[in-house]
Amino acid sequence: MNANHVITIGRQLGSGGREIGQKLSELLRFSFYDKELICIASRESGLNEKYFEKADEKKRFSLFGGISGFRGLDATHTMNYYLTDETLFKIQSDVIRKLAAQKSCIFVGRCADYVLKDNPGILSLFITANIDDRIKRVAALQNLPENKARTHIERTDRERARYYNYFSGRDWGAAEHYHLCINSSVLGIDETVEVIGRLAQKRFGLR
Repeated sequence: MNANHVITIGRQLGSGGREIGQKLSELLRFSFYDKELICIASRESGLNEKYFEKADEKKRFSLFGGISGFRGLDATHTMNYYLTDETLFKIQSDVIRKLAAQKSCIFVGRCADYVLKDNPGILSLFITANIDDRIKRVAALQNLPENKARTHIERTDRERARYYNYFSGRDWGAAEHYHLCINSSVLGIDETVEVIGRLAQKRFGLR
């Protein structure tokens, strides 16, 4: 089939969602986007990456107005610009839509399932895992003691939920918003990738 296909992945911290997305991209030969979206949005908008990083889903997103102000100087004037969270979200969303129109992609986070909700060629996923497995994974990846890893998980999940709920008007992780919710602790990362890969092949008519 010549149509583009899209997989979106919502995930709890430590569930392996990013790794699953990367392995799916290799299996299906889809382009993969996570933090890369910040670089692309910066390049296409002409804005510094730091503004998108501050408004990112993992960066203590504020529900109350804009978070980013910056000054630019020309020969005769000092100009003040104010970037709202909504403006930065719209720029990033436009990048997601543009990429999805160009090629088959996998997007991790950033409300991509909501942004692309009207795309007929979408498979939306939410990845969870048992809390003990999540703690061990985050502790190992970020070199943290397990008590601090737990605190980091709780804070990050809370921030992701606030970001998603605010921009989508939906409940982050609620099963009715996804085609498949899966616990990566049950099968492990590699077998979870295999299960999702088979589902994607069937849904998209891939061989």
